[in-house]
Amino acid sequence: MKTNEIKDMTTAELNEKLAELKQELFNLRFQHAVNQLDNPLRMKAVKKDIARIKTFLRQQEQ
Repeated sequence: MKTNEIKDMTTAELNEKLAELKQELFNLRFQHAVNQLDNPLRMKAVKKDIARIKTFLRQQEQ
């Protein structure tokens, strides 16, 4: 997810996307635990997306 995409989203959409990404990260961690993870780099990408969204939400609060 690019920064430009995040800037175009509303706060409600960002919160919804954040929940989806957290769920995806949970599923990826579960797959990793049972050695069924196809792309381990996806976990890193999802974590970065979560951080980007949280950062943007925090900036909007101020």
